[in-house]
Amino acid sequence: MNVAAEEGASGRVRVYLTESMSPTEAEVMNSWLGDRRSGNGSGPRVVEAADEEALAKLVRDGGDPLLTPVRVIWMPDKEDGNHRLRDALSNRDPLHPPANAQRRLLRVEPDRCRVLEGEAAPLSDLANRFAERGGGSLPRFIRRQAALALERAERSLLGTQYKVARFVVDDIAETNRFRDGILELAQRLKAAPDQVASDAREALNEMVAAQSRRAIAVWDQLGHYFSRAYRLDVNTQGFAELRRLNEHHSLVFLPSHRSYLDPLVLRPALVANGLPLNHVMGGLNVGFWPIGPISKRSGTVFIRRKIEGDEIYKWALSEYMRYLIGKRFNLEWYIEGGRSRTGKLRPPRYGLLNYLSRALQNSEGADVYLVPVSITYDQLYEVSAMAAEAHGAAKSKEGLRWLLGYVRAQGERHGVAHVSIGRPLSLAEHLSQETDQRLAVQKTAFEVCHRINEVTPVTASSLVMLAFLGIEDRALTVGELQAILGPMVKYITDRELPTAGDVDLTNPQVIRTAVQTHLDSGVLRSFGSGEGRVYYLGRNQHLVAAFYRNNTIHFLVVRAITEMGLLAAAEEGFTDRLADSWAEALRLRDLLKFEFFFGDKEEFRAQARAELSLIVPDWEARIDEENIARTALASVSPYLAHRVLQPFLESYLVVAEQLSRCPVEGEFDEPRFMADCLELAEEYRLRQQIASTESISNELFATALKLARNRGAVEDRGDGVDVAAQRQAFVQEIRTTVDRVRRIRALANERLDRLEDVR
Repeated sequence: MNVAAEEGASGRVRVYLTESMSPTEAEVMNSWLGDRRSGNGSGPRVVEAADEEALAKLVRDGGDPLLTPVRVIWMPDKEDGNHRLRDALSNRDPLHPPANAQRRLLRVEPDRCRVLEGEAAPLSDLANRFAERGGGSLPRFIRRQAALALERAERSLLGTQYKVARFVVDDIAETNRFRDGILELAQRLKAAPDQVASDAREALNEMVAAQSRRAIAVWDQLGHYFSRAYRLDVNTQGFAELRRLNEHHSLVFLPSHRSYLDPLVLRPALVANGLPLNHVMGGLNVGFWPIGPISKRSGTVFIRRKIEGDEIYKWALSEYMRYLIGKRFNLEWYIEGGRSRTGKLRPPRYGLLNYLSRALQNSEGADVYLVPVSITYDQLYEVSAMAAEAHGAAKSKEGLRWLLGYVRAQGERHGVAHVSIGRPLSLAEHLSQETDQRLAVQKTAFEVCHRINEVTPVTASSLVMLAFLGIEDRALTVGELQAILGPMVKYITDRELPTAGDVDLTNPQVIRTAVQTHLDSGVLRSFGSGEGRVYYLGRNQHLVAAFYRNNTIHFLVVRAITEMGLLAAAEEGFTDRLADSWAEALRLRDLLKFEFFFGDKEEFRAQARAELSLIVPDWEARIDEENIARTALASVSPYLAHRVLQPFLESYLVVAEQLSRCPVEGEFDEPRFMADCLELAEEYRLRQQIASTESISNELFATALKLARNRGAVEDRGDGVDVAAQRQAFVQEIRTTVDRVRRIRALANERLDRLEDVR
């Protein structure tokens, strides 16, 4: 860097710090500096800043000069959209075109060439800040701070979308904190400090996002092309608050994960609403060429998939996240850890949230706000592949060939992608509510998931699938479809549930369009013509249909449990109807606690009472009537328990039955057990002992097994629990619950039969 000095108005010597330049840029800079001669007419002095000896001499010379960084930049051509893949893979910055193009640009478009002046700082201030941080050398620190000041100045010209961090690894590694951490880590691992420092730097270099504006532009174009099958529908409510929070805090966006397209859908939604680009935390499995290099240079932080036991890597990751939130960069990752195979939220993963929590506790920066985000699609290309994986098929390995096939498939129009922002929550506030930080992180993650569900809208696509599932393989006439959907739409309207794009579900054309979309995709088929035409699920499409239905069922779970409670009350003849019905509802809540996100017990009680009031508005006044449960059950419209719960419960039944067949002694072979569950489920389906192929799902089996472990019904945990007895109790409970949900399905089918008789 060169240094030019002139007398400041205050008497303090002003020093201009300029970067190394091409001959053309040097001419521009010299002309600019020539206009800034000191009062005695002397010209500016010049020293190379990458030359650490020159900066060291400046420090040794004494005094307290005012250091002012300056840089020659070339404003991007706003009309030039021809961003090339080759350019994106290079380190070239569009604000610094090739030297051989600069003279021509200066001649034909002189306004694009500017000298940018960063915020000045006295040498004494920089020296004090360096002393606080420690590590490295003062000249290198001055160089980095000058570059950061210029980047801030660039953002004032280009907007907040571009927030490019340079010298990140040096900024992290050349501090007392890093040095002390390395020494502590080396002592704990009984390793050489130099080797630990080298490994930590290597990890940082691997994960740090090396952003460039050209790559950002190319990635935006690629993202638009990859997601061309969708029209973007963004619910803008909540963005004003996010912009306000982002003035002083990092935002961490935690979207639901439905598709590989999710980051490409969310990115333009945020930029269009005045937010900067996020640092997206992603797995190295999608870091293959050419996507990996481009996305890394446009904000993707690639993280190794398996870091268990690598204490150096984990420490480096925590330090990088501390750096990012300290500099108020925004982050993004998927709290589910991977794409949903079922269409509903998966249980949260705590790994990155744990690192973020530690980073916040070790940071001197302000609080961090977590932003729940819902992303849903009317139709999704990859659902069929995910359904096959749920049936046991191997997951396709990501690579260039896979990418080409995926991109080619997006050439067909698939509908609308919906983005909604949930209520942001303070991470510091939620962590402070528990003394056990592990528990605090878990509760925070579940609260994020709860808030994602709050804003995940009901779509016409999911509503149609809700109608077709839960009736076995029965085809529906237009009249039957209307008879099912009419009460469903009324229920959604009465509860004032959010709908995608604020569509009017009472409009028959909305439903007809959704039906036609499912016909076009092959999820639905039709037979006949005219008034005799019927619609039915296509062959092997149950899991695909369930994916779309499950986008909505989080709103319907408490209603389904309420119906099951009414049936239990009617059949069991509860003596204390209110207390016993409440106990049954809590039992079902506990049975499904690993499948769905529930509020606390008081919130759950309030929701159940509200559902009962929708069925029988005056139920509290009639609670002592002898047949109130049967009366209420008969007046339910529509029946939802079988449509919402039956596939999950029947999948649980498969796991419970298979557990009852396994020997208690010996080591539990989980992979073998899961394979046996698939085989047993296939047999039950062929014998019509389960209603749908939707229940044949490794995803559902895994949740059921988690529940069984929680009940002590899998392995001997050494706590004195009788595993065999727990297995028998588990299978009996599931059988009873499945029998009840099937009886509700029978009630729903009876109504359809009566409708057919009327026809």
